[in-house]
Amino acid sequence: MSFVPGKHTDTAQVDVRGPRFAAWLTTAVLVVALIVSAVSGTAAAVVLGLQAAVFAVGAMRGPRAHPYGMVFGRLIAPRLGPVTEREPVAPLKFAQLVGFVFAAVGAIGFAAALPAVGLVSTAFALFAAFLNAAFGICLGCRLYPLATRFRRVPTSA
Repeated sequence: MSFVPGKHTDTAQVDVRGPRFAAWLTTAVLVVALIVSAVSGTAAAVVLGLQAAVFAVGAMRGPRAHPYGMVFGRLIAPRLGPVTEREPVAPLKFAQLVGFVFAAVGAIGFAAALPAVGLVSTAFALFAAFLNAAFGICLGCRLYPLATRFRRVPTSA
């Protein structure tokens, strides 16, 4: 299964290669943000703000509508062999939400001339993105079961 809209049969799961591809692109963007921050906090805030927007799309609409997921689905997936491993969408959306929070805090930190906040937040996001890209370990996905325990469950009367 790929990220290509309309070309999947199970909307609750996606090809694991798509989120890992997205994690590599995210890693690159976050490295750029850190490098740029040495020159301009404002420019770093813009880069992180754009990444935060990408995370927001992934958190709200899922991996198939995620900008990097769409690149994967249109350009990369057609050139790969058949899908051998899938993963559920809900934990991926939660991981994108976590990434959004870190990127947004980092962007605000850089924009508010608080470089320590920007650097630490960006570093945490970078660590998580690289861990997923290089080793297939999605920290947000690992936190998802814990987070679902805190959701309110309606009680029956």
